[in-house]
Amino acid sequence: MKLQLFRLLLLFPVLPAGLFAQQNPDAKISADTLIVQAEGRYESDPDLAILTFDVGTQEKDLRTAYARASASMNHIVDVAGKNSLANDAIKTGALTVIPVYESYAKQKVRAYHVKGEVVLRARDFSKIGSLIDDSIQEGIVDFRSLTYGLSDEESAKKKAVADAMQRAQGRAATALEQNKQKLGPVRFVNLEVTDISGMAHMIQMYEVDALHKTSGDSWFSKSKAMPPPPPTENPEKIMVKATIQAVFQIER
Repeated sequence: MKLQLFRLLLLFPVLPAGLFAQQNPDAKISADTLIVQAEGRYESDPDLAILTFDVGTQEKDLRTAYARASASMNHIVDVAGKNSLANDAIKTGALTVIPVYESYAKQKVRAYHVKGEVVLRARDFSKIGSLIDDSIQEGIVDFRSLTYGLSDEESAKKKAVADAMQRAQGRAATALEQNKQKLGPVRFVNLEVTDISGMAHMIQMYEVDALHKTSGDSWFSKSKAMPPPPPTENPEKIMVKATIQAVFQIER
């Protein structure tokens, strides 16, 4: 009876007991249990757009460079406010300072490079165009990327897990019905929720200027952001996946 049962269950995503026990040492496997693996999914239209901007400037005087970078970050914050973004939808990273030396030998500072990052989270996709266009400043603010996601990721993950568990229970019950056995309670569950797919709709294009001379008279290679393509108001759906390995009791 046991051999017939396991031959039948091979038609389903069922793990061998020995392999499952090796992967999950805390699980208690016995002869009256059934091991099933199932995958669940949850799909939804995104309701959140995440825009990331890079702020960077270089000047001979540190105070001037820092003031310019700070003003540019505040400008993006003002643009976000004018487009009805709440304070918790605006994230400004700390400004960092990188000295630019005249040469490695002399270790003399010729200029200071100040950079930072601003991330905006917009729910109204019709605001994306104005947020990008009004925030970009030639030579100091570049648009890095646009990603789409869900404002409530935890809820989406729970729905994917529920779908996976329902599939696992259904498969286990179907397998046992063939031998006139009944499905008992769950003895052990191993759960894995994958990263949200479809979220990273990236817009990021750069062209490299061979040598660029800054106001600090320091020559260096610089990546210059190209104008981004028009953002879409109908991005791809978000997919959340959950994989369950469950050990069910077999009722006698």
